[in-house]
Amino acid sequence: MSTENVWDAENAVCSTTDESTPLLSRSGQTMVEKISISQQTLVSNNGQLGQAKRLPQYIAALAATLGAVAAGMVLGWSSPAGKNGVNLQKDYNITMDATEFSWVGSLATLGAGVICIPIGVIADLIGRKTAMLVMVVPFVVGWILIICSNSMIMFYFGRFITGLGGGTFCVAAPLYTAEIAEKEIRGALGTYFQLMLTIGILISYILGAVIENMFTLSIISAVIPLIFFVAFIFMPETPVYYLKKNNQEAARNSLIKLRGNQYNIEAELQEMQEALEETKRSGASFTDLIQTKAVKKGFVIAYGLMLFQQMSGVNAIIFYSSDIFERAGSSIEPNIATIIVGAVQAVSVFFGTLVIDRLGRRILLLASIIMMFVTTLILGVYFYCIENNTAFDDIKWFALIPLCVFLVLFSFGFGPIPWMMMPEIFAPEVKGVAGSSACLFNWLMAFVITKFYTDMVAAVEPYGTFWIFCLFCIIGTVFVYFLVPETKGKTLDEIQRELNR
Repeated sequence: MSTENVWDAENAVCSTTDESTPLLSRSGQTMVEKISISQQTLVSNNGQLGQAKRLPQYIAALAATLGAVAAGMVLGWSSPAGKNGVNLQKDYNITMDATEFSWVGSLATLGAGVICIPIGVIADLIGRKTAMLVMVVPFVVGWILIICSNSMIMFYFGRFITGLGGGTFCVAAPLYTAEIAEKEIRGALGTYFQLMLTIGILISYILGAVIENMFTLSIISAVIPLIFFVAFIFMPETPVYYLKKNNQEAARNSLIKLRGNQYNIEAELQEMQEALEETKRSGASFTDLIQTKAVKKGFVIAYGLMLFQQMSGVNAIIFYSSDIFERAGSSIEPNIATIIVGAVQAVSVFFGTLVIDRLGRRILLLASIIMMFVTTLILGVYFYCIENNTAFDDIKWFALIPLCVFLVLFSFGFGPIPWMMMPEIFAPEVKGVAGSSACLFNWLMAFVITKFYTDMVAAVEPYGTFWIFCLFCIIGTVFVYFLVPETKGKTLDEIQRELNR
């Protein structure tokens, strides 16, 4: 709505109200109430103000995070390969030892780490939407290399390149959903990335158990990025990106597509513009900006959350879940137990999307990491007893319980929230690079865990490995309690002011 339209509406209200005053007085309404009602009626009749439509926002977020399904299938792919890649060796008629298979499992995380900073720069240059669409190319190329593999080198390159594609969505998808969402549903949309990631992992687990062929699984995995491309190409670019490029008309059209044409987008557009201009008015360079108190604290929070997310051992569980159940001597078929774990994680993330904007980020992070500490402690005790042939001989299926509880609480807190908070705690001018660097750190930690998990197990046994994860969860609890702020329902400006205090 233009300024002139608002002024005309107000004049019309005053005129109408003056004529109606005696009647309103008899009904007990005050002049102020009448003005308010008349304004709402006139604006509504003009089609300028109403409730923003949320369905377009949900659809755009789901389309964007279809790429996370593809990334999840990259992560889950190594689990059906079996201990030391035995199924992979059989289906591809190739031999590999434990060390070579650890590289096959972990190189995807290294590729994801490598792309994190470049994709942040690319997303700022060509747009969040275009960057994600372009990165479908390495995704497909990587899977083609894996499908056609006849040597370990081809597997290594294929896994590394699919990791590049997966890492793209870890940065760009949360950034996209944060910039298209109203603040009231920003939290729920922010969890879509983790939800779709877990769905991708679950699909890999199920297909690995059902088709029992790694070659066929690789072909199916290569199709998912193409499905994402077809769905996402029709979605709008984010209004924030257009404003950064000084294209207000495109930003306005983007918001109309996302909110509906019955909603007054001007106030929200102005708020976005002011947040960007406030940083520009300071005249500070990027180097100066990252030295401000708010950005420094943002880095500490982002890096800390990523560190404790990975050092909880979650990716060791996801990548090597079949191996964990095999080592536990579980009476449940390892592939079936893995599917149960994957299903529990996906369902948990789904329910997490329903409560994250009601309970808040901080309380969910605390509840999550405290229970992760308890469950990794119990898993350590369980494996210690298994090693010493005591206590759990008759209930070897017991490992399934703490693993499922771990993933339930991880999915409510430390799974989605670190990714979701990255776009929330950084100012727009540093958001791309700062978030990307935190993502790089996350994937480097994931690489360390997935590459050296088997070495840790060999060195300190499974129980010692889970107790190391347990120790990091204790430290993470202290970190969240003292350093992580609540961002639920707050604007970017409010969050920045709190970090600057």
